[in-house]
Amino acid sequence: MTKPTKDYLNHQEQETPAKGINAFALMFIVIVIMTVLTYIVPAGHYDRIEQDGRTLVDANSFEFVDRTPVGLLQMFNSVHLGLMEGSHIILFVFLFGGALGIMQATGAIDSFIKVVAARFGKREIVLIPLLVLIFALLGTLIGSAEDTLVYIAIIVPMTMALRMDALTGFAIVMLGTMATGFVTGITNPFNVAVAQSIAELPIYSGMGLRIAIFIVFYLLTVVYIYRHAMKVKKNPAAGIYGKFDPKDQVAIDMDFKMSKRHLLALLVLLANFIALVVGVIKFGWYISEIGGIFLFSAIIMGIIGKLSMNKMADGFVSGAREMVAGALIIGIAQTILVVTKDGGLLDTILYFSAGLVGQLPASINAIGMFFMQLVINFIVPSGSGQAALTMPLMTPLADLIGVTRQTAVFAFQMGDGISNTIIPTSGVLLAGLAIAGIPFTQWVKWVFPYVLIQVGITIIFLIIAQATNYGPF
Repeated sequence: MTKPTKDYLNHQEQETPAKGINAFALMFIVIVIMTVLTYIVPAGHYDRIEQDGRTLVDANSFEFVDRTPVGLLQMFNSVHLGLMEGSHIILFVFLFGGALGIMQATGAIDSFIKVVAARFGKREIVLIPLLVLIFALLGTLIGSAEDTLVYIAIIVPMTMALRMDALTGFAIVMLGTMATGFVTGITNPFNVAVAQSIAELPIYSGMGLRIAIFIVFYLLTVVYIYRHAMKVKKNPAAGIYGKFDPKDQVAIDMDFKMSKRHLLALLVLLANFIALVVGVIKFGWYISEIGGIFLFSAIIMGIIGKLSMNKMADGFVSGAREMVAGALIIGIAQTILVVTKDGGLLDTILYFSAGLVGQLPASINAIGMFFMQLVINFIVPSGSGQAALTMPLMTPLADLIGVTRQTAVFAFQMGDGISNTIIPTSGVLLAGLAIAGIPFTQWVKWVFPYVLIQVGITIIFLIIAQATNYGPF
């Protein structure tokens, strides 16, 4: 098996039809709408109080105040202010992306995937759980998403060679990375870290529940894919082959061996995560320390991989470049917050939202937050962008209606992640389907029952979270 070239992947992505409106264009429309609403909707105000280092809303202090409409020039000025508001998160995303770029330049992760395929290629009962676990860990630990697309063109031919279908290979990568890993976000810097930072929670706190749902989702994913794969092996006509001919046989390089340098580099990556967990739990590390340890580990991996300083610098810039859209959308989402604050709309929205859902049991409120995030993800499929857009509202709303902030973050990450495998606005999903040549409608038909099961599991976990006052607060 040979690794697909970047030109091949670019060609495949270019063939992906444009779906929906560009996220930045959508955000600008929302900014304009919110600006207009500052002239129409009554302005309101809650008093804020400081308690245990957190900013809380005084639930009994709301009052309507004079409108402070946002002018045209002020609206455009708000873009710069929004970028400044989100600067600490934006810079963290760039730093992490650069570190990840160096790690990928070593070739260690790619080498690991290939050696697993060579070692277990003929043992499906081991291969499928192992590959799903690898991609799930990439998603839940470092927030891999777009960077795993390259593996679709490696794993799909491998599953075809084992008399399975293209959908099996695609599902291993997509459901492993996105539906099991990214969504559960044990240490995902792009959804959990951003959301917890906005909610003023300790970064990566509440890890126990996320590990638990990771295990449940992992088992669900393995069983779902394995049942389909065995069905195809018994009846090839039941398979979905995309652009591949089921008669084609692609040989697996059974002689591939991982170099000692790649093995050492992977051990450094493992040590990085151990240090990360210890640092966050014992020493209270925040995004500066987290970004620093990733950069330090990436440089060590680069040295082990015999990358020159220039190649490490190129890898850093390339990795950071991949984060431009995601980082900027955080700032644009913060612009919406700036406009709503300046126009006095934020507290008015909070007041009516609390009145709407405040009469329901707290566990139902948490579920309502989850479904709100599911819907919003259709419009804003960026995890960090959605966190920046919704958490400034969901955090004080959670305080007002008796839902813990940690539960609100959990509802966000589940709502953001689960629908990524089914929505037509997900760029990662569409690009991956194009590489495998699988029609979107066929994929949705196959994966929809899986998504429904995930929704049901999430509701149970949300009820548990609120019943146990999932915290620390």
